[in-house]
Amino acid sequence: MSQARAPQRVPVEERLFSLVLALLATESGLSKNEILSTVQGYRQRYSPNGDNANLERQFERDKDDIRELGVPLETLEAPGQAGNNQNLRYRIPRGEYELPQDLTFSAEETALLGLAAMVWREGSLSGESRRAMIKLKALGIDTGEPVLAYAPRVRVRDEAFEPIGAALEKRQVVRFNYLKPGESEASVRTVAPLALLQFQGRWHCYAVEPETGERKTFLLRRIVSQVAATGATYDPPAEDSAARGLRELQEVWAAHVAVVKALPGTDAAARLHKRRGADRADDGSLHLNYVDLNIIADELAGFGPEVVVISPPELRAAVRDRLLAIAADHEGADRG
Repeated sequence: MSQARAPQRVPVEERLFSLVLALLATESGLSKNEILSTVQGYRQRYSPNGDNANLERQFERDKDDIRELGVPLETLEAPGQAGNNQNLRYRIPRGEYELPQDLTFSAEETALLGLAAMVWREGSLSGESRRAMIKLKALGIDTGEPVLAYAPRVRVRDEAFEPIGAALEKRQVVRFNYLKPGESEASVRTVAPLALLQFQGRWHCYAVEPETGERKTFLLRRIVSQVAATGATYDPPAEDSAARGLRELQEVWAAHVAVVKALPGTDAAARLHKRRGADRADDGSLHLNYVDLNIIADELAGFGPEVVVISPPELRAAVRDRLLAIAADHEGADRG
């Protein structure tokens, strides 16, 4: 008796790209059911007559992700059904997403763009994306002219992403070296990965330590060794680990607030005002939520004199240390 094959695993970046592609290709928008049943990355796990609650939650997270990337995702109410959230339709208006018509590139700029495109995996629409477009047409949705002449696929920069993703698929316990900020030596971590999470543009591994049962979140960029399978396997929890991991990251983000002042009219002021959740106080200061003190310290130090950190004290000290280190490096270079 043959066993049913598990749904094909589709990389996160391919699923997000396919979603953007589909939403660009429609003027009237797509319903959630049409997206889940036709778009690459969802349709493999879609059940026509079953429970798609986990898939719907994945779609909600993906909407947040592509909006954070600056993609203008619109939500439309069905005609005559105002207030009915079950029949909402989604689209990306091409006029807001495409480059302005008066924007042109020189030969040198075009060459650089070509070089940048070489780091993407594909130079034309994949077969899976074509099949998704065909299915959308079969629904009677006009996809219009081709969205792109070529459709690059984003590569994940963190080297740990693919081996952890493979371990997730096989339910394998893994081991890696993890370097925390402020420590000179990395520590060995043995974990059972439960989910790969993208939060605030960075990838994290939400995992449980088999020996202690403690759940932890690891920033992939801080994994400084190869990710090795230990040979042990594990049974994943019944709950939605991705949802729990994102919820915990959101709680950490909400609990940490930096108060800064940015010089008006500077690049820092423009960029920091656009950060998710940025709140301007009456005194002109900005309140910024963050997850990782060291990451936001790196970001704020990069603005140099355009930003002054008011609080918390530990963030102010971290930014000051970075600026002093930069100044010392430049003094040493001048003497050399």
